[in-house]
Amino acid sequence: MMIGFIGLGVMGRPMAAHLIEAGQTLHLHRVKPISQHLVDQGGIACSSAREVAEKSDIVILMLPDTPDVEAVLFGQDGLEEGLSAGKLVIDMSSISPVATKQFAERLRRKDIGYVDAPVSGGEVGAKNAALTIMVGGSEADFSRARPLFEAMGKNITHVGAVGDGQTAKVANQIIVGLTIEAVSEALLFAKVAGADPARVREALMGGFASSRILELHGQRMIDRTFDPGFRIRLHRKDLTLATDAAKALELALPNTAMTQQLMNAALAIGLGDKDHSALIEALEHLSGAAR
Repeated sequence: MMIGFIGLGVMGRPMAAHLIEAGQTLHLHRVKPISQHLVDQGGIACSSAREVAEKSDIVILMLPDTPDVEAVLFGQDGLEEGLSAGKLVIDMSSISPVATKQFAERLRRKDIGYVDAPVSGGEVGAKNAALTIMVGGSEADFSRARPLFEAMGKNITHVGAVGDGQTAKVANQIIVGLTIEAVSEALLFAKVAGADPARVREALMGGFASSRILELHGQRMIDRTFDPGFRIRLHRKDLTLATDAAKALELALPNTAMTQQLMNAALAIGLGDKDHSALIEALEHLSGAAR
């Protein structure tokens, strides 16, 4: 099968590599020196999104935000210009559920399938082919895409119709963001109160407060290792999707809005490209308790 892949960033590179390892022929756009190894492994570099679409049966996108997906799909030399009836677009980016439905409908009029399949698991999950994949789309399109998902992830769930995958991802990011904020507050409280945050974390790991975020991101906060697995800038984008949707739905999400504002503050003090566990540094800054 001929597969296109556009979006060779921190997550996209290992995802594309797993597809090549699984025997897929990949047509790639925007190959840079950091992603040249994918061509060396058998990927085929293309000069435009349109060329990728022309040469592929299925095209996968892994892009930063809604405008990026729209530009690749419908911009000059975009995918739409090279897609024909019967082809399938799989968007694994994390973008607006509303825009997702609009993009899918625009392509459906040309008999082009569309699946939204955002992921969770970060860089580690991408490298280990252990991503959680939340899928929206028809049963037929999901079945067609599933073998590709199985090369990249472990927990693959068909949530519902187009857009439902993105809705599930926004819900995921609400939980992750608010839990990181809670762990940040708890460890900052422990430090300022005079306790050893590492020992406090160890104690909490044996109780009801235990979580993967306390385990992994709590350790990052203690070790001060904030190299990005998932940047604050991108998580802020996801929480903005949540607050924008809440406004449209006339829904109260007060703690989501607060955490989004805290991430705004983190960007303002230069933390945007650090891992989202660096949210503790924003709290320290606001509290005058910087390490």
